[in-house]
Amino acid sequence: MNLNGTPTFNPLFRFQWEKAQDCYVLLYPEGMIKLNPSAGEILALVDGNRSLAEITAELEQKFPDAGSLGADVREFIGVAHEQNWIRMQ
Repeated sequence: MNLNGTPTFNPLFRFQWEKAQDCYVLLYPEGMIKLNPSAGEILALVDGNRSLAEITAELEQKFPDAGSLGADVREFIGVAHEQNWIRMQ
């Protein structure tokens, strides 16, 4: 799977903060996927403009105590891609 490029959401999914759930969620016609805080932070940066490298750099700047996040971000984006939540441009 090629994860180079720019992730964008599959149009069938809508990413949003759900106040009632107190977390980020992905909404789709058949239901809702409740995201953990790490997944929410990553997907909050998916805007169709930022590359995977830019998303990783922004997260590393936001969470400097976490160290290198490249492998973790890449792994999650891979899972999100396999689940068809996102596409790579």
